[in-house]
Amino acid sequence: MAPIIPLAMMPEGKDSKIISINAGKCLINRLRSMGFIENTLLKVKKGVNGSLIVSINGCDYALGMGMATKIMVQEYSK
Repeated sequence: MAPIIPLAMMPEGKDSKIISINAGKCLINRLRSMGFIENTLLKVKKGVNGSLIVSINGCDYALGMGMATKIMVQEYSK
């Protein structure tokens, strides 16, 4: 079983599954409204200038490293 790590540490091109979000209620609600929900699959497309581009449910989002550090993920192999 792969270790659980912050999304900010997931290498580019890897598929991962959201395990938890360690943040306050406002940020959790914001992320959930964008589709960042536990057990949802996402893919890190690339890291650019202190932010990450991730694909989730067919949509691309740019997240700052602070936000990405609060999202705990686990590498997912199909």
